Amino acid sequence: MMEFGFKTKSCRETSGVIMPFFEDKIIMKHEELKKMIEHLKKTDKFNGKLGEMYNFTREIDGVIQDIVLIGLGKEEEINLEKIKVNISKAYKKLKELKDTDIAVRMIRTDAIETNEILKAMTIALELTDYTFDKYKSKKEDKKDVFISFTGCNVSDIEEEDVKDSIEEGIDIANGVVIARDLVNEPANEMYPEVLGFKVQELGETFGFEVEVLGQEKIEELGMEAFLSVAKGSTNEPKLIVMRYFGDNENKKKRLGLVGKGLTFDSGGYSLKPTDSMATMKSDMGGAAAVIGAMTSIAKRDLKINVIGVVAACENMIDGNAYKAGDIIGSMAGKTIEVLNTDAEGRLTLADAMTYIKTEEKVTEIVELATLTGAALVALGETTTALVTNNDDLCSEVVSVSEYTGERAWKLPAFEEYKELIKSDIADLKNIGGRYAGTITAGLFVGEFAEETPWVHMDIAGTAWTDKPVTYKGKGGTGVPVNTIYELAKGRANR
Repeated sequence: MMEFGFKTKSCRETSGVIMPFFEDKIIMKHEELKKMIEHLKKTDKFNGKLGEMYNFTREIDGVIQDIVLIGLGKEEEINLEKIKVNISKAYKKLKELKDTDIAVRMIRTDAIETNEILKAMTIALELTDYTFDKYKSKKEDKKDVFISFTGCNVSDIEEEDVKDSIEEGIDIANGVVIARDLVNEPANEMYPEVLGFKVQELGETFGFEVEVLGQEKIEELGMEAFLSVAKGSTNEPKLIVMRYFGDNENKKKRLGLVGKGLTFDSGGYSLKPTDSMATMKSDMGGAAAVIGAMTSIAKRDLKINVIGVVAACENMIDGNAYKAGDIIGSMAGKTIEVLNTDAEGRLTLADAMTYIKTEEKVTEIVELATLTGAALVALGETTTALVTNNDDLCSEVVSVSEYTGERAWKLPAFEEYKELIKSDIADLKNIGGRYAGTITAGLFVGEFAEETPWVHMDIAGTAWTDKPVTYKGKGGTGVPVNTIYELAKGRANR
């Protein structure tokens, strides 16, 4: 458990201290520390360069303290992601040293508002502590940690604002943790029915309405594309609808969030190899991010209306499973030629998109999916691929992602790419061929957005990591919960 506090001046009674510095701007009033840092600079052991770290132990007023110096690089190049990464790095060092009462010296810069820095540091610290050990018989003995932020003057930020910034950081981090937990659950424990129950519990806890539709209602809605993917599984599909109305004055203005919810993807008859299948519990990363973001949005009582939709199912194999070569329908009435049963996510998303438009009357849609391996090949694990029909909405998502550090990059959506998903014997085909796979997959989903402003976020490379990276632990990352929250917050503040 991690607790946060705030001190305006001294950090002398804590067992560990994190001191961030900008490059060549290392200022200390404390004489002992000032001499130490001057020595480190002269010997070229610490100059505040980005990612540079140095730790030592001192005794002050009878208290032994571990001090970690962390470099933030040039002040004019600072951003919140650099702060989060390096605060996480310093905190990990103090954890290695077994410190549990830690002071974090505030970062002072005109480049970023103090409350935003506090929020970012809180997010990083909370997420650095994340582990998924639910199924270990012997769990690590986790000690409670108390974090205090020091060095904020009331002239910079009022104490109530300090507390609110810390609380907001905790609420965002909590949404990310919820998303990580959902993704990290094994598929034998997290299947559509269980996911539906879990979301209902979260709705009751955080204050948003949840409706879970079963197979009979899904059939009534004509969601043939969604049902086709689900046919091979013994677990019934569920359409999970989350509704948060925080702006009763503008009920017709609604942000729609659609998340791909494949709780397991075997590839169907276009069977995946074992190595690729082993992490396919993560194919619900888009759904998890939507759910996590909904909890943060509702917890913060944002003045905005948000509808989240997840078409949850498993893509499995049996005698009823859909096959390559099938032609299937969709809720929108468009027919689809199935050329690859492992291109299933776009089929479930097609019906989810139609549902959220026609039944929930959203005015714009952000859709999240671990959709294509091609996104990973093109942009790696650091950047989410975007496809859109609305440049203004897409530019807003890109801007917010730069702020949160959950980077995103817009791909072209020229008419020539749309030709690649046209079928000779149906309206559409579910793969566009070998080339431009991330673009054609996104544009397939976009066919069901039609005129509604829409941004597709392919998080195949960013929603999961095979190795821990600073505050993003191994497994589900929770990307892009933070971005979706900040996008909603920006709308709420208009």
